[in-house]
Amino acid sequence: METREPYLKIWQELASEKSMVFLVGPRQVGKTTLAKIISRSFVNNLYFSWDIPQDKTRLMENPTFFQEIKRRDPSTPLIIFDEIHKYRDWKNYLKGVYDQFYDRYQFLVSGSGRLDIYQKGGDSLAGRYFLFHLWPFTIAELGKRNLTINDFLGNPIEISMEGGETLKEKWSRLSTLSGFPEPYLANRMATYRRWSNTYSNQLIREDIRDLTGIKSVGDMETLYLLLPSKVGSPLSIKSLTTDLKVSYNSVRSWLSIFERFLLIFSISPWTERIARAIQKERKVYLWDAPRIEDPATRFENMVAMELWRAVKNWNDLGYGQFSLHFIKNKEQQEVDFLIANGRKPLVLIEAKISETQPSSTLKRFQNALNIPAVQLIGEDEGYRMFPNNGQSILVAPAYQWLSQLP
Repeated sequence: METREPYLKIWQELASEKSMVFLVGPRQVGKTTLAKIISRSFVNNLYFSWDIPQDKTRLMENPTFFQEIKRRDPSTPLIIFDEIHKYRDWKNYLKGVYDQFYDRYQFLVSGSGRLDIYQKGGDSLAGRYFLFHLWPFTIAELGKRNLTINDFLGNPIEISMEGGETLKEKWSRLSTLSGFPEPYLANRMATYRRWSNTYSNQLIREDIRDLTGIKSVGDMETLYLLLPSKVGSPLSIKSLTTDLKVSYNSVRSWLSIFERFLLIFSISPWTERIARAIQKERKVYLWDAPRIEDPATRFENMVAMELWRAVKNWNDLGYGQFSLHFIKNKEQQEVDFLIANGRKPLVLIEAKISETQPSSTLKRFQNALNIPAVQLIGEDEGYRMFPNNGQSILVAPAYQWLSQLP
């Protein structure tokens, strides 16, 4: 059983500075399990879930019900609020709880989707909490390399080839079963198929419908089913409107909701110092990567998930203002990914499942930006290093390089 150790460390760091911490992540990613693991380190703890009718009634009858916790010693209690964003007035409630009890309790608030923007209006919670994200399993988490961000940023093209066979097996398992705990830990294709067939349907028909009031859930489900074929290229909303025969604004709104509820994520183009760069279209990726049939496209999606997890966790920890982008110009020359900090580009990453020679486009954009570059491939017994006008390009198995991401 994986303990989610990297996320426990994030919690410990954030909770040492703020008494209210939000835990956010996709549905069924293990937030409740992680919250209960965290609770074991507290002698006094109480778990509340809005989805449990008795808990809901308890809060409505007595908003400070947690004061009745039975204590075993004088230590600070942990109060877990799970799925409380489903309570209409949750922001005002948590604001009041924090303002009155921040110095006497530790609070962990967990829920699907992005708690920081779930509802507009009401009193702001700004300054009262830190937030961190829990993501599906990644090769970086499973590989347990434990590198620091300074190790990575100091030399992003340095690589260790240790544990290759084990990492390759885990990468293959992620590719076929996803990184969601239920199918990954079961390690059975039948379990994954059952899980995947119900996952998006439940999320759209339950969470999204209930929290947004949108009626066109059938069209939304169709849109989600179309997205696996759109991964890897800048997304044309106009094309999707033609496919679905709905308005442009509807498709744009539904994509935004998918991101808000962490069904998908998207990255924007990088334009600085790139001649004739495209500027508007975004690229979309799925968290349920095995839904993508094309192996090369699924490979790119998996690389995207690893990089997205990394930059989001670095931001949660306050290491910088990291972001993930792609580069594409009007001549259709493209590099899949670029990691930046603020407006400073740090490293280029190209995903080529079977090409062991650096792509000409990767060389071109590396020359334009003068930063390290990596080309990730499906598998190999070693890595290669190629010179490029004073810079170097690393060509290496994805599972080796990505397992080093902090």
